[in-house]
Amino acid sequence: MPVFSFAELIGYAAAIVAGLVIGLAGGGGSILTVPIFVYLFQIEPVLATTYSLFVVGTTSFVGSVGYGLKKRIDFKVTAAFAVPSFISVYLTRRWLVPAIPDPFLRLGTYELSKSTAILYFFAFVMIMAAQAMIRHRQPRRADRVFKRPRLGLLALDGLAVGMLTGTIGAGGGFLIVPMLVLLAGLPMRMAVGTSVLIIAVNSFVGFMGDLHRPDLDWPFLVRFTFFSIVGIFVGMYLSRLVPAVQLKKGFGWFVLVVAFYIIGSELVKLY
Repeated sequence: MPVFSFAELIGYAAAIVAGLVIGLAGGGGSILTVPIFVYLFQIEPVLATTYSLFVVGTTSFVGSVGYGLKKRIDFKVTAAFAVPSFISVYLTRRWLVPAIPDPFLRLGTYELSKSTAILYFFAFVMIMAAQAMIRHRQPRRADRVFKRPRLGLLALDGLAVGMLTGTIGAGGGFLIVPMLVLLAGLPMRMAVGTSVLIIAVNSFVGFMGDLHRPDLDWPFLVRFTFFSIVGIFVGMYLSRLVPAVQLKKGFGWFVLVVAFYIIGSELVKLY
């Protein structure tokens, strides 16, 4: 039986929390996986994004099964959005991320490493996600919602989201859901279910782009994912008791704090 350090125990508890948030709020918890891997398990940032893709893909797939049984997934829209997104996320993981120079930037004696650059970019995306969750703005009737799906625009959005997913290892649901409502005209509940399926397959495709890595720790990855899935089931049970809107706002503030922690931690290393 393996013996876990205190930091590892905290890390596995955080995995449960991340899954719990996904089960409660339908998304958002996956954005915590990279910071958990980097700061609690001391995993190198690029490898952390690889692990995150597997965890996000598995947990989102579990959620998508539930949405599919409730008939809250539009498979036609999924194909229009997901096919270009799949291509983008695979190409990003297989060739773009490995091609990022290290150091990423050199200014005189200062060097910005590839790992640090990815963490800064990840923190920026976390701030965007936190803002979306805190404001909790959903497309309204007053917004321009197309009655017929704009498949071309959906495909372009899919390319962009795929590149984002491939780079930082997070699902990007806070970007996908509004586009499915505005460009495909899906009702909010249908958009959420469709988004979860897109995130699941997107993440798995991105992870496939990293299967060639010899340093994947499968026992650890499976163990972490197990705890995250446990959290999802707990979250889905509690979702009938906890108001999702208030939860998302509270979690948004937490994500914002984590984002500034990442920025602060990396800046401290400069001194």
